[in-house]
Amino acid sequence: MKVMFSAGEASGDTHAASVAKALRQICPDVTMFGMGGDLMAAQGVDIIYDIKNLGYIGIVEIVKALPEFFKLRRFLKEAMMREKPDVVVCVDYPGFNMKLAKVAHELGIPVVYYIAPTIWAWHKSRGKDIAKYVSKVASIFPFEAKAYEEFHVPVEFVGHPLVDIVQPSMSEAAAYEYFGTAEDTCNVLLMPGSRKQEVIGLLDIMLDGASRFYATHKNARFFVPRAHTIDRELLEERICRFDLPVTITEGHTYDLMGICDVCLAASGTATLETALMNVPTVLLYRLSAVTYALAKLLVSIPDVGLPNIVAGHRVIPELIQGDVTAANVHTELCRIVDNPEVYSTMKEELRQVKEALGAPGAVLRVAQVIAEVAGGGR
Repeated sequence: MKVMFSAGEASGDTHAASVAKALRQICPDVTMFGMGGDLMAAQGVDIIYDIKNLGYIGIVEIVKALPEFFKLRRFLKEAMMREKPDVVVCVDYPGFNMKLAKVAHELGIPVVYYIAPTIWAWHKSRGKDIAKYVSKVASIFPFEAKAYEEFHVPVEFVGHPLVDIVQPSMSEAAAYEYFGTAEDTCNVLLMPGSRKQEVIGLLDIMLDGASRFYATHKNARFFVPRAHTIDRELLEERICRFDLPVTITEGHTYDLMGICDVCLAASGTATLETALMNVPTVLLYRLSAVTYALAKLLVSIPDVGLPNIVAGHRVIPELIQGDVTAANVHTELCRIVDNPEVYSTMKEELRQVKEALGAPGAVLRVAQVIAEVAGGGR
């Protein structure tokens, strides 16, 4: 079996790597290649295009980069024609992967879409294109599967992969020792995103808000896990501007989450990870003015945070656009940390979010879907 992956950002690299590992378990002689990152490479995927070369967010930014995307799509099409995979697995990154799925379909290669476009939130018309070009959607939310069924898309609810992935590897005591902190310290996690543009736009505000918090909470320590798509120098350059006890960490992020009391996170997968680790979180979300104005017109749900969408109501606070200020970050940190009732309520609601995401085993179920589609495509 030969499988081609297309993952365009750090979270997609994480999910695709887990699937690649499961594929090797059920089909030891599988050959895997495609677009991805270091985590996929570590699981035996031959990376023909490294996602470190990507990192655009927002409509304005993507429009400027369109020539690069056209070139990349041609490159991947040539790889499909040359390698003739049994299946193409698209992982998230819908703006690009939807067009790649069409290319694969035109070449007669079946497509599995994993972490599929969020037609339940916006761009519902993509459901029709998915029905045309995708052989099977491996759905991670039950309400998402129902949305795809409305378009007569072959879909299977597999559960959410993070239930499998987000697991600590060491005890809390070992984690406190590993990260050089203690239980009686207020450990604050800063997660500014996995794209350079996100880090540039959010980390300074996080650090400024953290500085104000530190002025009245001297027992606090701050941790910034480095996404493997972000250069350490970029983080150091910004952190050194603030007089804060900040540690940049490498790996063991879920162990770190397990000992943190509160988190500031860019909107995205990180907020669901912290939910699964039961860490009260403040979500930050900021786009260019044009991109945000268009999103407001297109998005049909009230919240942007995945824990809030899963819960069906506001569980974690969301700071959006103009509300993304150091003063508001400071206010939310204090509100959560200094109010036991607020803190315990948020942790209980996050536990309920975890339950709603389903049972473990999603990654193996995705691998089985891919193997079935690949077998049918031969």
